Amino acid sequence: MELIKKIKETETQAQQIKDNAKAEAVQRVEEFQQRKRQSLDDAEQQRKKAIETAVAEAKTEGLEQAGQLKAQAKKDRQQLHDTTNSRINAAVASVMDYLKG
Repeated sequence: MELIKKIKETETQAQQIKDNAKAEAVQRVEEFQQRKRQSLDDAEQQRKKAIETAVAEAKTEGLEQAGQLKAQAKKDRQQLHDTTNSRINAAVASVMDYLKG
C-alpha cells in the first residue's frame, strides 16, 4: 500500500510540475508577445516622428526655394523689361530720324 501511495504522490507531483511548466511557458509567451507589441509600437512612433520631421524640413526648404525662385524671376523680368525698353527707344529714335529725313 505504501508503494502505491508513493507512486500516486509522485504522479501528482509530476502532474503538478508539468502544469507549472506549462503555465510558465504560457506566461513567457505572453510576456514575449507583449514586448514584441511594445517594440512594434515604439518603432511605429519613431517612424511617424521621422516622417513628420522630414515633411517639416521639406516644407521649409520648399518655401525657401520658392522665395529664391520668385526673386530670380522678378530680377529676370526686370532685366527683360530694361532690355526691351532700350530697344524700343532705339527703334523709336530710328523711326523718328527716318520720318524727319
